[in-house]
Order: sequence, then C-alpha cells, then structure tokens
Amino acid sequence: MCKLRSVRCAHTQSAEPQLAKDEQWLETFDFVAFTDDIRILGKQLERNQGKEDVDHLNKMVAWSNMCAFSGIVTMGFKTNIFTAFLLSLWTFTRWLVIAHHACHGGYDNCHPSNRWHRLRFGIGSRWRRICDWLDWLMPEAWNTMHNNKHHFSLSEVGDPDLLEENMHKIRSRKCSPYVKYFFIFISMCIWKWMVYAPRQYFDLKLSRLRRVGIHVPDQTILSQDIRIFKVGRKQYAKYFSFWEFFSVVMAPYLVIHFMILPLPYIFVGQLVGRQDMYMNAIKHLLFAEILTNIHSFITIIPNHCGSDVYRFREGCRPHSGSFYLRALIGSANYNLGIDYNAVGTNLFDFLHGFLNYQIEHHLWPKLSTRSYQKAAPHVKALCKKYGLPYNQGGVFHRCKGAISVMTGESHMRWLPEAYEKKFLEIDNLAEKKRRGLVSFK
Repeated sequence: MCKLRSVRCAHTQSAEPQLAKDEQWLETFDFVAFTDDIRILGKQLERNQGKEDVDHLNKMVAWSNMCAFSGIVTMGFKTNIFTAFLLSLWTFTRWLVIAHHACHGGYDNCHPSNRWHRLRFGIGSRWRRICDWLDWLMPEAWNTMHNNKHHFSLSEVGDPDLLEENMHKIRSRKCSPYVKYFFIFISMCIWKWMVYAPRQYFDLKLSRLRRVGIHVPDQTILSQDIRIFKVGRKQYAKYFSFWEFFSVVMAPYLVIHFMILPLPYIFVGQLVGRQDMYMNAIKHLLFAEILTNIHSFITIIPNHCGSDVYRFREGCRPHSGSFYLRALIGSANYNLGIDYNAVGTNLFDFLHGFLNYQIEHHLWPKLSTRSYQKAAPHVKALCKKYGLPYNQGGVFHRCKGAISVMTGESHMRWLPEAYEKKFLEIDNLAEKKRRGLVSFK
C-alpha cells in the first residue's frame, strides 16, 4: 500500500486517464474471463505434476552437484576462471534452481521424499541447512521475506524487491551517472551478504514477534535501508544484535564454505610438494563469490524492474484476478529455454536459474521448474487472447533497463489508478459472492 514514501507514490488520477497507445488494452480487457482462464490453467498445471517433475529436479540436482565436484577438485590448482565459474554456478543453482522452488513447495505434492517438502527443506536445524542449502541466506528468513512478503505484495511499496524504492537514495542523488554505475557494480559483487541476508533476517525477526502477538509498527523503511554495517545500530539493536546475526546467519556459511571446505588442500599440497594449493582454493572461492553475486543480480533484478514493468498503489487479495494480472504486468521474462532443443532447453534455463520464467513463477509460485517450462506457451497464448503485454527480452537488454531505473534515468510504470481500483472492486465483489454475502440474479 502506498503510504510510507507518499511523495514518491503520488502518481494518482482522480478520473479515468487518457491511456498511452501501449496501454489501450486496458479499455477492452475482460478481467473476469481472464481470471477464470488463468485459474483453470494453474489448477491443470498443479494437477499434472508428478514423476516428470521429480526426474527433472533430480537432473538439475545432478548438474549442480557436478559443478560442485568439478570446482572443488580443481580449486587447489592455479587460479582460473573456469574453476571459479563452476563454483559460482554451484552456489547459484543450489539457491535459485533447487532451494528456491523447494522452499516454495514446488515438490510438496509430487516428490516421494519429504526432504523436498517446503516445511522441511533447509529449515528446523543447522544440520538441515548444511545438507540442503548452505548460503549467506538463512532458509527460514528467505521463506519469510521472499515467499510471503515479496510474492504477495509484488511491486507495491512494501515489496522488499521493489528496486525503484530500494534505490531511492541513488536515484535522487545529484552526481555523475558514472558514479552511480560504479556504485551499482560494487553492489552487484557483494549484495547477497551486504543487503539481502540482513534484510531477510530483520523481516524474520519482525514476523516472529507478530506471530506471538506483539505489535510491531510497519518497518518497511528500516527494512529497505538495512545493510550489514548497520546491524547492531540503535534502530535495529532492539530486534537483534550483530553477534546474533553473525552467529546464526553468516558464520555457518563463512566457516564451512571458506575455511573448512578448502582445508584438505593443506594436506594435499604437502603430499605433492605444493604449498600454494590451500591459498589457491581460497582465491577460487572468493572469486566465485563475486561471480555468483553478479550472476544472481543480473538474473533476479531485471525481471522485476524496467520501464515496461508496472507497480501498484494498493495491496490485493492473494490469488485474486488482480494478483494474477500483477504477476503478468509486474514482472518480465528473459528468453526461454523452450525455444531451443531438448538438451539446450534445460542448459539455457539452468544458466538463468529458471528465472527466465519469472512471469509464470509469480502467477503460480508453488509449481516446479519443469511445470514453468510447460506453462509458458499457455500463458503467452492467454496474453494474446486478452491483448495483455507479455514482457520478454534478453537478460542483458533487461539488465540495461533495470540499471536505468536504478540510476533514476527512467522509472517503472504505474497502473492507472482508475483501473487499479476497478479491478480491486471486481475482486472484492467476487469474494463476497464466493462467501455468500451477496447474490446475483
């Protein structure tokens, strides 16, 4: 809901606006029929999940593990980009291809093992985190901020991934654009542990307080502004200390990934007479850390942001017509692997973290990666049927557009207020009808 930074949210219209040429689809858009069709498609996709989805997951896990094995067994040798990339891809895919969809519940109803259930994967103990998904990000914190807060407030001010709000200080700063580009590049290299990890843990702490009945005022601005070097300051210290954050969130990954994992190369180096193997392993892991931050940044950020991506003033009911419409016009896809051959499909999507199906993922967060490949042609067809935009482009083209928004050179679109209210009113009426509060002849 547009209430905190109201100065920057002042895009309102009191009457139905004069639409731009590429927004005239709103005038003839059949909102009710679209809602019915998209719900039917979602139910079909969920009902059809099964062994094929499990086999696809197993293949992606095998590919990720192969990257891990190849990177680990070569990281003691001379520093090279190939080893660093394999280690980077291991971290990247373990998060975005495997953990991302398991934590959403993409395999809850089709995988025979409860390890892949969203209520078990990576959570409940440090051992499960180590075995399933060890990263800078704490799985419980990721589930709270991403699965709930992001997906159910997409492109609203309260959306933790709304880049136009998160970058407001850079956008408004009066300086050379090249200074902004430099800052953005540095942010790309360190964003997971610098920004994302503390922000997610902060939201987790707030959620836990609310869950036990403690009133917590809206802290959207504090959440947007938190950085690792701010943890422990007065405004955050009442929720958690720096030591708590470090020991619970950061230390497991720091110690295991960067200290214990390369330890065998001390003994291997002594055995083969090479004293540089341990340091080579450390260098590869640090190089891979930078690469995986950049890789994840350019695959996550641009399909949530751009001058063709809409943002919204008010919240909407989950799984309502507005929810589905916002998933479509409030996000974008990259080029899709399904446009390639059978082998190339999975490889192309693997390298994109399956985030090239972001529209489909926002529509139905609880589907598997294989189901998104199946869903995309049907979603495109529905967009064509109803005249809806289906934003899609190459990752680097979209990255350029996202950076333009981050620097303040361009901005995201606002859904015209008259239509936003109209669609919300239709949703409210449909919900009342569903509950039997109103009747129609």
